[in-house]
Amino acid sequence: MELNALSSQVIKAAINIHSALGPGLLESVYQKCMAIELDVLGLKCESEVSLPVVYRNQIITEDGFRIDILAENAIVVELKSVEMVKSFHKKQLLTYLRLSRKPLGLMINFNETLLKEGITRIVNQK
Repeated sequence: MELNALSSQVIKAAINIHSALGPGLLESVYQKCMAIELDVLGLKCESEVSLPVVYRNQIITEDGFRIDILAENAIVVELKSVEMVKSFHKKQLLTYLRLSRKPLGLMINFNETLLKEGITRIVNQK
């Protein structure tokens, strides 16, 4: 599936969840719901994907970070349930993209009245 179509499906899943549950729940709840919703939409996803840190071809740590959701082995989905997404949250997603060498990331903050205001799309330029 093409990246834009795939990202649209991921956003559709998030909107379905937000419409049903609303804002204010824990990120872990939204993460489990996303896995269910993406499955219903027929998309392959993995949760809590370990992301090792490699420096100069040496593994610094096997379990340095965890990707909330990896959709179709192409889109890194970082879920938040915070009052406001800050610049370091976006930098975190960009770091995940670079370390995983994935082309696209979506940050979805469920703690918004209108979910579309909580969606940030980041492209891995490298």
